[in-house]
Amino acid sequence: MRKTSFDGAVTVITGAGSGIGRSAAHAAVQRGARVVLTDVQADGLAQTVDQLGDAVLHHDALDVTDADAVQDFADRVHKEVDAVDVVLNVAGISTWGRIEDLELRHWRRTVEIDLMGPIHVMHAFVPPMVRAGQGGHVANVSSAAGLFGLPIHAPYSAAKFGLRGVSEVLRFDLAAHDIGVTLVCPGAVATPLVGTVDIVGVDRDDPKMQKAINGFVKHAVTPDQAAESMLRAVEKGRYMAFTSRDVRLGWYAQRYVPFGYDAAMRLMNRRVRSLLR
Repeated sequence: MRKTSFDGAVTVITGAGSGIGRSAAHAAVQRGARVVLTDVQADGLAQTVDQLGDAVLHHDALDVTDADAVQDFADRVHKEVDAVDVVLNVAGISTWGRIEDLELRHWRRTVEIDLMGPIHVMHAFVPPMVRAGQGGHVANVSSAAGLFGLPIHAPYSAAKFGLRGVSEVLRFDLAAHDIGVTLVCPGAVATPLVGTVDIVGVDRDDPKMQKAINGFVKHAVTPDQAAESMLRAVEKGRYMAFTSRDVRLGWYAQRYVPFGYDAAMRLMNRRVRSLLR
């Protein structure tokens, strides 16, 4: 797969107002990139823009579920450059819950943001990359929930498995145009998302749930570490990017020790069910 340098590369980053997106923006600029930034939160985006100064080529606060807004954003960028060089699809939310507690709105919102959002961004930015004929790279942030059957993750996994499938197809489709594709599969990352995960049907203030959330945070890597893993994978032309060792080990266990993977998922499910009683 194509190896991509960020030095001088026009790099689109969604979710740049906080977490992995903000860290990725800083890391890309440190490597010499000019960045195009967006986030649904205008205040957070403004802070990132202020921090990066002249390295920001263009920025707009928008909702990636709004296909027209994304296309307008891309059109404004393409008035300044014929095509971007790198797209980092980071923006997302997380929704968990048992199917008996979930409403259709939970499924729709998660799929709209975590799957259709990246599709809107790719639809707006990748065809001009193809037409420009200069190659490039796309990185899509999926999740460990895009690899494994994690308990009560069904809406999140619906979107993240979908994004994994899109990336797997584009990995080969775009190779003819010298455009690389990287699938990023984070495990636990200590981002603001941890505090905003919508756990449907669960009282987050319950001491047992607070203990579980705190355990998650202690196990998590930082946004800087996750972003660095993503950018290194792009630079080295790797398709799969893991941000922590446990997800990498789980991936290999699922493929080569399926009975171990099955036992681990069942154990995790029993533990989560005990928290939800």
